[in-house]
Amino acid sequence: MHLYNLTLQRATGITHAVHGNFSGSKLPEIVVSRGKTLELLRPDPNTGKVHTLLATEVFGIVRSLMSFRLTGGTKDYVIVGSDSGRIVILEYNPSKNLFDRVHMETFGKSGCRRIVPGQYLAIDPKGRAVMIGAIEKQKLVYILNRDAQAHLTISSPLEAHKSNTLVYHIVGVDVGFDNPLFSCLEIDYEDADSDPTGEAAQKTQQTLTFYELDLGLNHVVRKYSEPLEEHANFLISVPGGNDGPSGVLVCSENYITYKNLGDQHDIRCPIPRRRNDLDDPERGLIFVCSATHKTKSMFFFLAQTEQGDIFKITVETDEDVVTEIKLKYFDTVPVAASMCVLKTGFLFIASEFGNHYLYQIANLGDDDDEPEFSSAMPLEEGDTFFFAPRPLRNLVLVDELESLSPILSCQIADLANEDTPQVYALCGRGPRSSLRVLRHGLEVSEMAVSELPGNPNAVWTVRKRADADYDAYIIVSFVNATLVLSIGETVEEVTDSGFLGTTPTLSCSQLGDDALVQIYPDGIRHIRTDKRVNEWKAPGKKTIVKCAVNQRQVVIALTGGEVVYFEMDSRIRAPGKSLATFLYDLETLCARAYPEWEDTTYRQRLVKDRLLMGIGDKSRKHILSFYQPTWSTEELLLEARKLEQIETSAGGGAATGQLNEYTDRKTMSSDVVCMALGSVPQGEQRSRFLAVGLTDNTVRIISLDPSDCLAPLSMQALPASPESLCVVEMGGTEGAEGEPGLQGSLYLNIGLQVLAMSSRSWLNYYYQSRFHLTPLSYQSLEYASGFASEQCPEGIVAISTNTLRILALEKLGAMSYPLEYTPRKFAIHQDSGHLIIIETDHNAYTEETKQARKLQMAEQ
Repeated sequence: MHLYNLTLQRATGITHAVHGNFSGSKLPEIVVSRGKTLELLRPDPNTGKVHTLLATEVFGIVRSLMSFRLTGGTKDYVIVGSDSGRIVILEYNPSKNLFDRVHMETFGKSGCRRIVPGQYLAIDPKGRAVMIGAIEKQKLVYILNRDAQAHLTISSPLEAHKSNTLVYHIVGVDVGFDNPLFSCLEIDYEDADSDPTGEAAQKTQQTLTFYELDLGLNHVVRKYSEPLEEHANFLISVPGGNDGPSGVLVCSENYITYKNLGDQHDIRCPIPRRRNDLDDPERGLIFVCSATHKTKSMFFFLAQTEQGDIFKITVETDEDVVTEIKLKYFDTVPVAASMCVLKTGFLFIASEFGNHYLYQIANLGDDDDEPEFSSAMPLEEGDTFFFAPRPLRNLVLVDELESLSPILSCQIADLANEDTPQVYALCGRGPRSSLRVLRHGLEVSEMAVSELPGNPNAVWTVRKRADADYDAYIIVSFVNATLVLSIGETVEEVTDSGFLGTTPTLSCSQLGDDALVQIYPDGIRHIRTDKRVNEWKAPGKKTIVKCAVNQRQVVIALTGGEVVYFEMDSRIRAPGKSLATFLYDLETLCARAYPEWEDTTYRQRLVKDRLLMGIGDKSRKHILSFYQPTWSTEELLLEARKLEQIETSAGGGAATGQLNEYTDRKTMSSDVVCMALGSVPQGEQRSRFLAVGLTDNTVRIISLDPSDCLAPLSMQALPASPESLCVVEMGGTEGAEGEPGLQGSLYLNIGLQVLAMSSRSWLNYYYQSRFHLTPLSYQSLEYASGFASEQCPEGIVAISTNTLRILALEKLGAMSYPLEYTPRKFAIHQDSGHLIIIETDHNAYTEETKQARKLQMAEQ
């Protein structure tokens, strides 16, 4: 039997997380692995919201993940250890929004095998070498370098194998620019394996082993090994070279120990325990993950216990010799699989179970009254320190990433009596468990719902200025009227906006820098920022039946198939700036921005467009006849002076932001049923193409270029009458400030008059270089438009029957209900539609027993 599968939702649990500057920008980014998926996340430094830049399938299991940067480099690379039997180095390509594979070296068989490397990764802090290790026996070291073209190179593998050895953890030791050094937690089971009595296994000690890569001799040596008193679970590398004393922190049961080569003595400190803890006091305590924060003047570690308590760890030194370890309780957060401290002051927690969190580090915990524990404090053998956990003080939660991991039980049913069934899942562990209800679609939050005096037929939002962050008005069109609502702290009706309220509105938009336009059946209203209104009336008994509008252009279709085109002037030549200077600056800018287009038609059109927008109307036809993009600077200045005289004598001047009608009109062969304009490309004055759908089952593409305006370019015959048109640009990139971006391809989407029924509204959006079409988990909407305000930066304003609704889209279509204990199984009672859930935790007290234990401890 062969079955196809469809992924309804990607994995949400995170197994590994590393941070760095992967795009080459100064903004910190996080790469996380979600089983068989790699994701690149970027926290917004202003809002703290985590945005996903890229998610890519690796078609395998990610076993380990590390980031590194070559000395003197400006961006970080990602090293992936997987079940493929290969080591892979990836580089993020921002222009293509994907991970480029820089190197992929094969060293073993595929699969998660105990003797095939891939389980552990360790990088030299200077980015010179990487060690990849297996659970047993095999360890390989690769040297990383640059070639003459500054491209990353990788050497052949150098072996550091040791038979009959199990590895628990590997880290790269910071030794500055000395030979790279790696530290491993190992245990040699050779004697225990050959002893049938089991006594040797009881006496076997774990060892801390240092492996040195000799760059001169190009081989790896086992430099030093020493047995450990307690069993350790992981290592923390201490900054070295000019930044610190080097060495490692060995995290073992109940203790943390600093170790280093040379004359350094071991510095050992107990791990503090919770005061009046209800857990078994004889049970050992271990650190499970850590994060390092390093600046030019200081460094510290954040280490988390298996109870979720985070401790800030610092070391005191005397001439590069560590004399003391200090631990201080920092805060308590969910137990993490990985932690990342970002340079922007954020702490990312990739939770082992449940949702993931991004915290702002508000305080470093240096100035509070929390006690600080030190290895120098006298303690009897076996004694430890105690602290009292408390609510968050040093951390502030700024964002939360939904996670269903782990899903313990799942069933599909339509308990909500919707068209499609819902997925009911038991997720999480302990008091952070939840029941999740998953629907196919984006979850919608109602921000506001208001009744309207009638049933509207359309709604739009407009901004007062092109550079405004938020919308200013909501325009609601009825059969015979238009309602204008002002957006502020509240949404209120206004009558002084300049919009005509006694007629229905066909379309409206923000126009130019600071103007508005309203298109209604009898004409066009151009509303200036000072509330002056320029009005264009439809000729005779004709009315406007269809229209298309963007930031600078308006196209209308009158009854009878007549098309009228308007374009907005704009002042791109500053007041008082001579035309000679303007032309010279224009030529210089275009030559610098488009050197490869120096003699091409595109550059000629580009320069001409900008030139025509900088001079008066009466000079335009004159300059069109003789302007050449190949003019020298002297010729350019000479002709500019002639034009300056023409402008002065003819009463010309720079454009004034007026909406001007093109002199000719276009009469179509049949009635117009729909129209579409694309957005104005960055750095240009107009969209060059108009799409018009006609009743003769065709779509015509018409030019809007000044050289052949309203000339037909192409025609597409259709099997049915077109209902709607949409021109979109795909694949383009935004340019840096003052520079044009890479222009994408224009696509025309045609909707036909065919029957397509759905009880829900669908959202079509562009995300991670792909178009997505997803239904909304909400009632059917009749018309919608984008909405942005201070309270709802990314929302939707929509109409449904006689109501106006402001909606916000959630990250995924899930509803969550908290549970007290870990859920195990559940059943659905079909008659009543109730869920019956069984919850239990291993070695957990009931609430009554907890209260009794607390009273007993208080009496003692």
